Amino acid sequence: MKKCLAEFIGTMTLVVLGCGTAMLVGCDSGSGSGYLLTALAFGLTIVAMAYSIGNISGCHINPAVSLGVLLSGGMDVKEFVSYVISQCLGALAGSGLLALIFNLGNVTDKTGGFGSNGLGNVNGSAFAGLIVEIVLTFIFVIAILGVTSSKDAHGSFAGLVIGLTLVVVHILGIGLTGTSVNPARSFGPAVVAAISGNTAPIASLWVFIVGPLVGAALAAVVYKALEKK
Repeated sequence: MKKCLAEFIGTMTLVVLGCGTAMLVGCDSGSGSGYLLTALAFGLTIVAMAYSIGNISGCHINPAVSLGVLLSGGMDVKEFVSYVISQCLGALAGSGLLALIFNLGNVTDKTGGFGSNGLGNVNGSAFAGLIVEIVLTFIFVIAILGVTSSKDAHGSFAGLVIGLTLVVVHILGIGLTGTSVNPARSFGPAVVAAISGNTAPIASLWVFIVGPLVGAALAAVVYKALEKK
């Protein structure tokens, strides 16, 4: 239960700080600074959570990361399922908090969908979106598997490496799909956006679930192959 609670809190925090920043600063092509601020918000949140809940749950706060760990032998199926449920609930709670804050404060959401992901910048192409999410998640998860490998002593700075990798991934991905690489992070905002009357994110949500999971699975397979002597 402690691990599940940690994953809930971590994912909720990621959505509040990451998606909340995107909602405030905007991530359209005319908001270059918005790109960087949003990328930093997601990455630095990962750093903060890695050093606060990492010793409790491993700080996955992402079903794709949990899948990579599962396929690498780092957790069992029961634990994986409990992590994913906790992460999705955390993302919903984070999106709900953002809706409450922005609605009560009458603050404009510059993303139009609580920081949800979309395919508008790839001309609505689900195939292009899938490729983007598979590639970016592969990079992110293989970095995590490498820096957290028990064969190497990276523990003291693993959180920093993971956070900076997420920043780089976002710098490219924001202008394409809004950067998911995390099914829970996409699920929460899409559901809250739909409840608020914007159903567009729900229509393409499957891309941001399938893409990251495929990318994570590929990363686990490739890393295991590379790690073998």
